[in-house]
Amino acid sequence: MAEHTALGFDPAPGNPAAVLALAKKLSSSAASLGEASRIMKSLVAHSSAWQGEAATAFRASLSKDLPRYLGSAHTSLAEAAKRLTSWHDTLVAHRALAARYESQAAAAKTEQSLTDARRLARELAAEHGAVARRVARTLDAAADRLAPKEPGAMASLWRKITDDPGDALSNASAILGAIGAGVALFCPPAGLAVMLVAGGLSLAALTTHLADPKFRKPLVDGATKGEFDANFWKSAVTLLGDTAGSVPGVAAVAAGAKAGTAAARAAMAAAPEASALTALSPGTSAFRSTTWSTGLTIQSVENPLITWGVRTTDPAVRKSVGLIAPALGAVTASSGYVSDSESVEQTATAVDGARGVLDDAPSGAAKAASAWAAMRP
Repeated sequence: MAEHTALGFDPAPGNPAAVLALAKKLSSSAASLGEASRIMKSLVAHSSAWQGEAATAFRASLSKDLPRYLGSAHTSLAEAAKRLTSWHDTLVAHRALAARYESQAAAAKTEQSLTDARRLARELAAEHGAVARRVARTLDAAADRLAPKEPGAMASLWRKITDDPGDALSNASAILGAIGAGVALFCPPAGLAVMLVAGGLSLAALTTHLADPKFRKPLVDGATKGEFDANFWKSAVTLLGDTAGSVPGVAAVAAGAKAGTAAARAAMAAAPEASALTALSPGTSAFRSTTWSTGLTIQSVENPLITWGVRTTDPAVRKSVGLIAPALGAVTASSGYVSDSESVEQTATAVDGARGVLDDAPSGAAKAASAWAAMRP
């Protein structure tokens, strides 16, 4: 205010020297990021001749996103430096005008001359403020592009699903299995329908996991090199869960297929002159009814460990206790989608391992035995 006593206000506030110093720092940072981006792209481009686990890990760490982010940051900082340099020049010009208007106001001999000087100063202040706001918006936009935004909840969930479809199928199976077990307490046919879908997802997960070299590698290393690390146990527990989860559906379909084939053959034997299509209807009907009845039989098979542990209690209580393991499976299946913590993942693996030993394995074995007994002639 002391520098503009005649005008009564500063029409062009700002420090040109500080703005120029900041612009130079941003320009230097932009140049460094540009060089880092160039080097990163060169490293990735020339690493193709390097083979082996270390090379794979190196290329994975230098993902295609990192060079892109460096390039984006370089462009944003360079643009910000350019805008600040332009603002510095505008600020110098505006402050020169402000000094001139201050001199005119100080030298004014009449009220009209003073009014004219202050009017020009107010016009300069309005223009100065407008330019400053435009520069601020430009700098804000550049800052927004400096780093990638955190994905939203749905985007993050979709990324986890697409990154590991095998685990996504296993998790969906576990969640549906828990829902099916609960529904079966009140409506067994509806519960069976849900559980058959869950079994199909488990079979799909098992196939997907076994086809994935990254999934098989920890298991092979554990069996051949004795490397029983966290990855080994995670793969082993997942394999156990996928296998046990697919047993009821596979067993029911196998029984249905056997009955359908027998019915079709009987129909063809009864009418050898008929076409093969004649046997389609009885075969399909037998397949459907046998699959459904076998599924209901398998569904009623209880975990022998739970049956033994709570053998003196009411059957309804035993069924309710049997819901604990599926419910835990649904919780651990969901945990990976709400947290990226390594400790949460390790805890989920431990819970699933205990659940597999105490529930999945004995239940799967008992259900497979029941299905086999139903299928034997």
